[in-house]
Amino acid sequence: MLLGASLVGVLLFSKLVLKLPWTQVGFSLLFLYLGSGGWRFIRVFIKTIRRDIFGGLVLLKVKAKVRQCLQERRTVPILFASTVRRHPDKTALIFEGTDTHWTFRQLDEYSSSVANFLQARGLASGDVAAIFMENRNEFVGLWLGMAKLGVEAALINTNLRRDALLHCLTTSRARALVFGSEMASAICEVHASLDPSLSLFCSGSWEPGAVPPSTEHLDPLLKDAPKHLPSCPDKGFTDKLFYIYTSGTTGLPKAAIVVHSRYYRMAALVYYGFRMRPNDIVYDCLPLYHSAGNIVGIGQCLLHGMTVVIRKKFSASRFWDDCIKYNCTIVQYIGELCRYLLNQPPREAENQHQVRMALGNGLRQSIWTNFSSRFHIPQVGACGFNSRILSFVYPIRLVRVNEDTMELIRGPDGVCIPCQPGEPGQLVGRIIQKDPLRRFDGYLNQGANNKKIAKDVFKKGDQAYLTGDVLVMDELGYLYFRDRTGDTFRWKGENVSTTEVEGTLSRLLDMADVAVYGVEVPGTEGRAGMAAVASPTGNCDLERFAQVLEKELPLYARPIFLRLLPELHKTGTYKFQKTELRKEGFDPAIVKDPLFYLDAQKGRYVPLDQEAYSRIQAGEEKL
Repeated sequence: MLLGASLVGVLLFSKLVLKLPWTQVGFSLLFLYLGSGGWRFIRVFIKTIRRDIFGGLVLLKVKAKVRQCLQERRTVPILFASTVRRHPDKTALIFEGTDTHWTFRQLDEYSSSVANFLQARGLASGDVAAIFMENRNEFVGLWLGMAKLGVEAALINTNLRRDALLHCLTTSRARALVFGSEMASAICEVHASLDPSLSLFCSGSWEPGAVPPSTEHLDPLLKDAPKHLPSCPDKGFTDKLFYIYTSGTTGLPKAAIVVHSRYYRMAALVYYGFRMRPNDIVYDCLPLYHSAGNIVGIGQCLLHGMTVVIRKKFSASRFWDDCIKYNCTIVQYIGELCRYLLNQPPREAENQHQVRMALGNGLRQSIWTNFSSRFHIPQVGACGFNSRILSFVYPIRLVRVNEDTMELIRGPDGVCIPCQPGEPGQLVGRIIQKDPLRRFDGYLNQGANNKKIAKDVFKKGDQAYLTGDVLVMDELGYLYFRDRTGDTFRWKGENVSTTEVEGTLSRLLDMADVAVYGVEVPGTEGRAGMAAVASPTGNCDLERFAQVLEKELPLYARPIFLRLLPELHKTGTYKFQKTELRKEGFDPAIVKDPLFYLDAQKGRYVPLDQEAYSRIQAGEEKL
């Protein structure tokens, strides 16, 4: 703004006072503009204008399609029906576990039988039915069939047990529960506390003695159900489709609402934004109770006619073999999956696949180069971009945060301050409830909604969604993942990124699982770094490790405490569960795993016993 005002002033002075010709005025302005840093703008403009225009056109295209769906009250089942009509005999889903292939017609018939069966059992539009099962084709057919009836599916995280599982089933107010036979023992554990009116159905192998009383075997019941499309429910494009539950690492799981428009826009933005093709084959090894697996992955099948290969669970050793077997061209990842693949010994299969694209989030920037070069997937490691020259077009922004509290930093006018290149900030998205492309559907729990919405972000009076992701933008506007809010801590006056430290430690320890977090130490400010390292044998050359750390990390970022444990517990989306680790801290009376602390005088890690713990608590040990 200041540069523009200065140029206007020079223009008026040159023309009106000095009375120079327009050509001389123009050249003078150009040299002044370039000399004052304007050349950076020109460089950014040249390098990004094609990308930004393409991104803008994708937004406009999806917005137009969303508007059409809204006007015609199209829902996901209606959109899927048009896909079936285009190619009924094309393979829609492949379940790797049993090599089961379903055509679009078969998926359509299975889902219709689900809808007709549930309708015969008294369920109607607006009711809720829960699904608790591992990945397979039936998972998709079940929630799609429920949607055909207008029944909202509660997709329960298969890692949940006891109180957390009971909480999800109770708060969802489900009238029916379909669980996989592999989850029968988990249902038996909470059966006594379930509402007696909840109808129970088991899908998969049938062992009457292994399931709770009154449970019915679903599979033969669906075979006898009609396969025609039931009467269409009174559902619109912005009505509820299903619920996705959080992993419950910071409390009881929360149910996020997914409406039909959100399902469509997420799948469509990925499809058009990454130039996918109908003949692409997606390898989906992510849990289907999660949005990445069920919307970004399965959505390409239901809405765009692509074939999706479903795997029950991620397998690093079988990953590339599966991609070759099924001719996959696109793979999905989340969190640490790429690191697990890099940790595998080299094999021929990793050079024989046809994969041209890997889609996901939460990957450390440092791993991208190795992943791309080793597995020959030509991609840039950015997780997105925001235009530097057309930023007003895009509904996202990085805004400054206090890295101690993660609170938004505001300017004198009370509005959030945009981040400059290289400056970490929280990613926020503008909320416009009347716009299906920018609406916020939130959680069933209103209290959870309040924590995810901020006001006066882009301008006074607006609202924005807080993603909880801390990213960094480069000069061209590319965004790179740095941390989750709450995953940083302050030590010795410096902010420590747990993600960056985890990446360094994992690399030094031959790609071992490492979780880094801050722990409180009496008499000190901030939190001291602690690293939990998965070491099945318990063997680790700590003296050499400390020496290497001196070269790799600044003093404030080096973990003060180490905990060696057999394995690190992860969520279904491969994020480390740090809540319990943080609570247990470094007290040897509580933690039974080997503990060590960094002896400042010796410059190496030494065992942390009760005596050393007492000295630290009393402030007698320098950290």
